Amino acid sequence: MANLKEIRNRIASVSSTMQITSAMKMVSAAKLKKAQDAITAMRPYANKLTELLQSLSATLDADSGSKYATQSDVNKVLIVAITSNRGLCGAFNSNIIKECLRLEKENYSNRDVSILTIGKKGNDILSKHANVIENHSDVYDNLTFENVATIAQSLMDRFVEGEFDKIELVYNKFKNAATQIVMTEQFLPIVPVQSESTANLDYIFEPSKQEIVEQLIPKSLKTQLYKGVRDSFASEHGARMTAMHKATDNAGELKDSLTLTYNKARQAAITGEILEIVGGAEALNN
Repeated sequence: MANLKEIRNRIASVSSTMQITSAMKMVSAAKLKKAQDAITAMRPYANKLTELLQSLSATLDADSGSKYATQSDVNKVLIVAITSNRGLCGAFNSNIIKECLRLEKENYSNRDVSILTIGKKGNDILSKHANVIENHSDVYDNLTFENVATIAQSLMDRFVEGEFDKIELVYNKFKNAATQIVMTEQFLPIVPVQSESTANLDYIFEPSKQEIVEQLIPKSLKTQLYKGVRDSFASEHGARMTAMHKATDNAGELKDSLTLTYNKARQAAITGEILEIVGGAEALNN
């Protein structure tokens, strides 16, 4: 059994760690509220815009289709991995990294796969196991639509120029503070979707369906990437808050266990001293 001084030092160390994790939990909780409000507010707009454009794209003739909807043989694939710049958020980053490596190994085993990372943690690990061509971790320094739109425009230009045949997004979708869902979304080319709910809609287009689609598709793609980054940002704070909550609880349990061990050791030491005194007194009397 460790001596009393060692146990006291461990108790002090655990108490200090518990204060840090508790503070980090509160900071993440405060940031989560703002990030959650942002993604909740933009989801209906982003989803409706995507739904509208997909249904409109499905009604266009093949010859007049958007350059962003051009289908070709998939030989060159780009995976956009959206992670965080900081750790201490449980399996938040590792889930994205595992999914990217799984896609490369299972879905695109015979393809030329490149990875673009948004977030330092993803870049640090994936650069050791895959072909990472770019990292945009600085986007979190000022997370605005304009900064993300610049990345989206670069991806769109590369697709049009034929540098990549397919681009996919991998990110954590925010469900609640304790749950994040790993999502894999096709970014380019756009996949037209024809459903019964949209097939019978009768729109009046001005100036024309073709012009409207071609003007709105770039905006829709930029919004899709921004939504993915925003989802990931909210998920990060939720995952960190949950992780720090569990860490604080575990530290509390460990502190209680060490305190019990300390009290037992202290009691044993006191009992030993008493026995020595009694033994000495009996020896004097004899």
